[in-house]
Amino acid sequence: MTNPPRSSRSRQVKSVILRALMYICAGIACILLVFLIGYICFRGIPHLTWQLVSTQTSYIQGTIGILPNILNTLYIIFTSMIIVVPIGVCAAIYLTEYARNRVLVRAIGFAVETLTGIPSIIFGLVGMLFFVQIWGLREGVLAGSLTLVIMVLPTIISNTQESLKTVPNSYREGALALGSGKWHMIRTVVLPNSMDGIVTGCILAIGRITGESAALLFTAGIGLELNNYFHSLQSSSATLTVALYLFAGEQGEFDAAFAIAVILMALTLGLNLLAKFAARKLKRGEE
Repeated sequence: MTNPPRSSRSRQVKSVILRALMYICAGIACILLVFLIGYICFRGIPHLTWQLVSTQTSYIQGTIGILPNILNTLYIIFTSMIIVVPIGVCAAIYLTEYARNRVLVRAIGFAVETLTGIPSIIFGLVGMLFFVQIWGLREGVLAGSLTLVIMVLPTIISNTQESLKTVPNSYREGALALGSGKWHMIRTVVLPNSMDGIVTGCILAIGRITGESAALLFTAGIGLELNNYFHSLQSSSATLTVALYLFAGEQGEFDAAFAIAVILMALTLGLNLLAKFAARKLKRGEE
């Protein structure tokens, strides 16, 4: 019985070592994630009270309430997404299905990649300069949402593009061969089969919107008053992340800050599950 070649044994040893390293790295990442979530829950859940989530902050009474911040976060997510999703999806459809000028496509792709790497504080400064000072908008949900639209637009475009590219060309050719028009083919064949990637882009965008604070400090403001949706568009409105910064960094209220962190994690998880549920229902409806 012959022994395996030395090169084959060397490859097997390398494979075992790399697989062990992969498992170790994955285990470290999982341990860090569990530790982070566990520590935040350990510090935040004991201070998570009904008064905290159902009232607004009162400096006269010395109480802390984050109901306005929860509503402002939902306002900004809603306003940003209804603007950025149609723009981002339509731009990705044009670049993937209609554009024939390769120079233009490469230029837009380069611009999208560049926007992805710009720090959020720069978006905040540009948003304050353009939307607040030049356009004349007041600090509020509208100015903050428009700034976030610019921030998350590359995420929507890139994820939608990659999802559209995964749809086999045979699907397109089959639909066109049956007499379908270009737009009808995209709407009934391409988009339903790329819905998972579009939803993934939306989830990533929602996550970045929910966790953003630097850009909103300059555009949405730090107001802690309870306002309705239309009034908050043009009035200073602090989101949960901005409130977390204010309570932890400015006032030293770390108990309230950890409670806000727990709410942020629960809100992000709930929005992600809702987006996946809506995408599943939409895909079944198209089928």
